[in-house]
Amino acid sequence: MITIYTDGASRGNPGPGGYGVVMKYGELRKEISEGYKLTTNNRMELLSVIVALESLKKEGSPVTVYSDSKYVVDSVEKKWLFGWEKKQFSKTKNADLWMRFLKIYRKHHVKFVWVKGHASNVENNRCDELAVAASFKPDLKTDVGYESSKE
Repeated sequence: MITIYTDGASRGNPGPGGYGVVMKYGELRKEISEGYKLTTNNRMELLSVIVALESLKKEGSPVTVYSDSKYVVDSVEKKWLFGWEKKQFSKTKNADLWMRFLKIYRKHHVKFVWVKGHASNVENNRCDELAVAASFKPDLKTDVGYESSKE
């Protein structure tokens, strides 16, 4: 079983932002983070899950994702996402990321668990630290999906 913890953060909404990921498989541990010049908290929450799933090497992996994002967890677990997909993401925020998510999500056996943010979950807190730190890095990336949706 692969365990993934994710978090996203933005300084302002929109504003500079980042995501953080902690992945665990047995004794193995991997941390991933990245920052963006202009984005939103929800985009970073979702992107953290996407990047984590895309980094898995073997398809069909059983995965548990722990996230403090009700936006991400409820969208999948309450099946809202699949309704948006049926409507071809018409008027759906972050459609670019949700389409990217579905491609990788369907390659694995993913279960989501919501955790309270900024609470006693050590790994979720670490993800938050990674996400915030990433938002302060020099040479932040451009969130093309966000910036192109604002034109």
